[in-house]
Amino acid sequence: MTVSDSSHKVRVGFAMTGSFCTFSTVMEQLKQLAAQPDWEITPIMSPNAYSTDTRFGSAEHFREQMTQICSHDILHTIAQTEPIGPKKLLDLLIVAPCTGNTLGKLANGITDTCVTLAVKAHLRNARPVLLAVSTNDALANSAQNIGSLFNSKHIFFVPMRQDNAQDKPTSIVADFSQLLPAAKAALNAKQLQPVLLG
Repeated sequence: MTVSDSSHKVRVGFAMTGSFCTFSTVMEQLKQLAAQPDWEITPIMSPNAYSTDTRFGSAEHFREQMTQICSHDILHTIAQTEPIGPKKLLDLLIVAPCTGNTLGKLANGITDTCVTLAVKAHLRNARPVLLAVSTNDALANSAQNIGSLFNSKHIFFVPMRQDNAQDKPTSIVADFSQLLPAAKAALNAKQLQPVLLG
């Protein structure tokens, strides 16, 4: 499947995990993906993303926004995401934001949430997964997990940078404005470069 293949809609899964401070930014980028004329977006939320109210907004607000943008109900249980693999439901799966917790689970084959199971189910079909990192420990405990995933087949990254090198020297956040070009590159089995931004 490439972006030039017009035989059917590009079926994109868009999974959100609990880096709540990025949710508003991510929603703006999700609108761009949903505006692609041949793309169909299936929304997925981890249990924490689906149900947790924070100072950045209520869970209900983000659920309503995501549902409206994608024109689909949100998948938020393991039972709902399991068919992604056997039914080959997606061409591309995006995890944005992808927390350090999720990175660790993916790197170690742990599938205890609907998002991690969605990734596992999708990868069984040798199809691309795009991760948009957002974690305070990317250059600490999560570094080995990121490195492991960089070395994994069919996994790609949205270009990323340190977001506050002085006050949070181990923190990395994806440049979410690169989400659409990174997604198009991943559909063509390519990593958008450069991965590490200045």
